[in-house]
Amino acid sequence: MSAGRVVASHRFQPGRLNEALEFLKRIRSELRMVRLTRVHTDRVEILDVNGDWFEVEGVGYADAEVVEILTAVNAAFKRESIHRPTNEPYKEFKAGRRYAWAADRVM
Repeated sequence: MSAGRVVASHRFQPGRLNEALEFLKRIRSELRMVRLTRVHTDRVEILDVNGDWFEVEGVGYADAEVVEILTAVNAAFKRESIHRPTNEPYKEFKAGRRYAWAADRVM
């Protein structure tokens, strides 16, 4: 684990994705800039630049809801491969990605 501390934790309940997304919105102000996410089989950790993190327990990379959770923290991941099993203890993705101000403009 990182040298930081757990800032907060939320227990994910199937069928209650909105509660997890509200938790992510509410707690995000307590971290510095989000740096990366770690997706385990049973939880998602969102880490900041200082190594502090918060987690959503009860959902992992095999679950369909993980896509919405990773999208909510702007993680850079591939939707088509997120659910594939791995031999590693977790999958790690950079987070906090931003889009260029004119990326969606058609010239």
